[in-house]
Amino acid sequence: MRILAIDYGRKKIGLAIGDTETRFAEPHSVIRFNTLEEAINKVSRVSRVSKVSKVVIGISEGKMAKETKEFGKRLEEKLGVPLFFQDETLTTQEAQELSIKAGIKRKKRRELEDAYSATLINYLVNGGISLGLIFLTLFSDSKVLRIAFP
Repeated sequence: MRILAIDYGRKKIGLAIGDTETRFAEPHSVIRFNTLEEAINKVSRVSRVSKVSKVVIGISEGKMAKETKEFGKRLEEKLGVPLFFQDETLTTQEAQELSIKAGIKRKKRRELEDAYSATLINYLVNGGISLGLIFLTLFSDSKVLRIAFP
């Protein structure tokens, strides 16, 4: 089963694709948007092309949680696949630390930090108990953060 993980923000959204068969999650992209409708359309396109069966959205607290839930509700209506929320506490910090350890250059880390966070959200949903169990794989030129589920 392919799972789309989302790190939702007001101006940009990090996306990662996880696969329960291969047991890997990888950053997909960071999309920028101006309206909620534009965000939903862009995420829907990725979902269709990637053939995902489930969507998980990282959720924080406070006002941002309310906005994230509204986005999730509208996205679920459009996609018609199961969607649920996962606590995303500290995923951005963890993603930054892991990408530094992986040797990913600062510019690329900043460009993809939301996608890296989404990758960790995907990992947590798939049975990750401790981030100490994460394995990093570097791909020669692109140096992509790849996370294996335990």
